[in-house]
Amino acid sequence: MMYGWSDTMVFAPLHWFFFIAVVVAVVYPIGRVLARLGFSPLWSLLVFVPLVNLAALWVLAHIDWPDRKGRR
Repeated sequence: MMYGWSDTMVFAPLHWFFFIAVVVAVVYPIGRVLARLGFSPLWSLLVFVPLVNLAALWVLAHIDWPDRKGRR
């Protein structure tokens, strides 16, 4: 039996709930890290752009991170 487009709409609210939950679970911690580094938390949205997310990760890995409490 073939299911049409309208048959899959039953699961749409549940799908969107999990999609939003995953987005929040990914963006929030990355935004917190970026805020502690002095960047805008909005930069965490780059995680959803293919290849740009990898470039941003490499840039983040190679910048000078601020010292916390004067430790080296």
